[in-house]
Amino acid sequence: MSMFIAQFLTVALVHFFAVASPGPDFAVVTKNSLVYSRKAGIYTALGIALGISIHVAYSLLGIGLVISQSVVIFNAIKFVGAGYLIYIGYKSLRAKPAPPSEISSVVQPEKQMSSMQAIWNGFLTNVLNPKATLFFLALFTQVINPMTPKYIQSLFGLEMMFITFVWFALLALVFSNTIIKAKITRVQHYVERATGVVLIALGIKVALGGNK
Repeated sequence: MSMFIAQFLTVALVHFFAVASPGPDFAVVTKNSLVYSRKAGIYTALGIALGISIHVAYSLLGIGLVISQSVVIFNAIKFVGAGYLIYIGYKSLRAKPAPPSEISSVVQPEKQMSSMQAIWNGFLTNVLNPKATLFFLALFTQVINPMTPKYIQSLFGLEMMFITFVWFALLALVFSNTIIKAKITRVQHYVERATGVVLIALGIKVALGGNK
């Protein structure tokens, strides 16, 4: 049992630092929280957490190793993921200034994003990130002992999903805060465009990255 606890703490620490580091997930949650609403940001966080479940599932099944070793499959995921990031980045670049009425009184944004749209936004951003594939493969082969029972590994996966959701939900709460939004509303379109540039840059980086 002590071995499992030690593994759990190691996995939790490694995963937290990976989640906390800026990347596509961070950019998407930030954008949706600022541009749309707190609800959109939290549902985006939920989508990212659900994306984690896919990485955990194929890692447990050993499919992650197959994906990492197959140039065709890995590149397919890489280019689809890169294309998706560039697409949502391009949409952000087209952001327009908020109307005067919205600037003078910070109310619910005119732009709306449904719960399902937010979930899919977060889910696809996470699942189609090839770096996440390699991260989970390394985690389940190098950090977690292969002899660890599958149900224990599944518990590790649930913990990672939970921590992922909590972290990004907290980010959504921060960036959707009324005071913060009030300060950003006047330049919100610039923030959204800047986020678009970041997403496009990340997409290009993913597309040009190797498979190792």
